[in-house]
Amino acid sequence: MIVVTGATGQLGRHVVEGLLAVVPASEVAVAVRSAEKAADWAARGVSVREVDYDRPETLAGAFAAGDRVLLISGNEIGKRTPQHLAVVEAAKAAGVGLLAYTSILGAATFGLADEHRETEEAVLASGLPTVLLRNGWYTENYTAHAAGAVEGGAVLGSSGGGRVATAPRQDYAAAAVAVLTGEGHEGRVYELSGDVAWSPEEYAAVLAAESGRPVVARDLSGPEYHEVLVSIGMPAAFADVFVDVEEGIGRGELAGTSGELARLIGRPTVPLAETVKQALSA
Repeated sequence: MIVVTGATGQLGRHVVEGLLAVVPASEVAVAVRSAEKAADWAARGVSVREVDYDRPETLAGAFAAGDRVLLISGNEIGKRTPQHLAVVEAAKAAGVGLLAYTSILGAATFGLADEHRETEEAVLASGLPTVLLRNGWYTENYTAHAAGAVEGGAVLGSSGGGRVATAPRQDYAAAAVAVLTGEGHEGRVYELSGDVAWSPEEYAAVLAAESGRPVVARDLSGPEYHEVLVSIGMPAAFADVFVDVEEGIGRGELAGTSGELARLIGRPTVPLAETVKQALSA
């Protein structure tokens, strides 16, 4: 079986649909907190295993010997290390055939990367065949707010104009599918990112071109950007994380264009303009 944890999340759904396009549903399982959210897959023949990262005992039957497991990083910042370690321990106890983990680019030094590094250490120490999928930034991290940027006429940030090589979630999901269904990936560490690194000014230009409205890039200080994020309803702790990442982008930590993502998926990564167009049309 190929088992995907966190399957009902935004990346996970792309992964499962990608798997179902190339392997029978009877060979796919999802480990999720809410079986109800995976009911559509269950109806198609996918095995649904209800688990809770915060209750390790629920993971006991989630995996079987020989399973290929994709551990998709959780979204509860500050709680992810113990949650991920519970999955690693369960995979180790079951003797899975492959454990893949969606990490973050190795160049990242900002705080958000800490839990990824801790998880990587546990994955590599498990003694299992492993693959690290070090994902770069998702284009949707920006385009989810594309309409608001167009409405306000500005792209806001505090990276000092730093470049970022993004790709949409569907591309990173396709890479995971290639690893889970292919051979020869054991022991590999993949640095995955978009083919092109772009600046806030270039993003603003794409927004303007696709919307037909003027959009500019405005670079703020860290405290100013933090204040903006809080003003639109983001909790202060999360705003701290975003500002910290912006500093990392300013240092070039998410700008690498290794080409490994395109090679894994067998095609160029989806261009920024295409994802922007999709976001604005939606």
